Amino acid sequence: MLSRRIIPCLDVKGGRVVKGVRFRDHRDAGDPVELARFYDEQGADELVFYDITASSDERAIMLDVVSRVAEEVFIPLTVGGGIRTAEDVRTMLNAGADKVSINTAAVHNPNLIRETAALFGSQCIVLGMDARRIDPASTEAPPSAVAAIAIDASTRWEVRTHTGKDGGRATGIDALKWAQYAAELGAGEVVLNSIDADGTKAGYDLELTRAVADAVSIPVIASGGAGNVSHMCDAVTEGGADAALAASIFHYGECSIAEAKELMRSRSIPVRLTTG
Repeated sequence: MLSRRIIPCLDVKGGRVVKGVRFRDHRDAGDPVELARFYDEQGADELVFYDITASSDERAIMLDVVSRVAEEVFIPLTVGGGIRTAEDVRTMLNAGADKVSINTAAVHNPNLIRETAALFGSQCIVLGMDARRIDPASTEAPPSAVAAIAIDASTRWEVRTHTGKDGGRATGIDALKWAQYAAELGAGEVVLNSIDADGTKAGYDLELTRAVADAVSIPVIASGGAGNVSHMCDAVTEGGADAALAASIFHYGECSIAEAKELMRSRSIPVRLTTG
């Protein structure tokens, strides 16, 4: 079994790392460059950087901040937020990102996944997906541009976009079908965020995580809801995720990366342990 990964997430707004609950009521968590350096030193396996209002503000990602973060870390760095074109992906890779996460733009133009995977390799292209539990019988949403991934009577979770403001926008897209379709188009990984669990510290949505992990053959990173290190273990055992992403519990010193890895190791979950 491959080692399971622990991934801190830097949600950046206005050049500062922030964290809220269900994408609202953000509070400051520090400087992204300093936090990136700290997590690299503490043994994080990877780092995710999201400019959380780039899409909702309809602007480009903060390239200078990305570049400064990339200079400070020696672990894989995924960057997302406001990525709209293949040229945007190229710019992020040139700035030091190892992977680029595409969310809103992929919903509007799924072929962007195929195009960028062909240009840069599937290993560089991450599907960022924000999903919310719904009752399809009472949900009114715009029809999906691709009928094969549209909500139907069996849908349990819907994809949302522009989540940086007011809980995001409905898409009419079934989350499981979208993950499968994106994998077929060439996405190499999925960062799966539960809007319902995000920032609550009540634990990941394990049902959602397991459903997506079972639906695709590419790695799934669980996101949204981590409140303690035990939740991170649950994400990779019960949820079937390949990695657990967390933000506030790391940012505010509630637990450390070392503690998370030690607990995983004690539960026979393979992890990369740092030495020295």
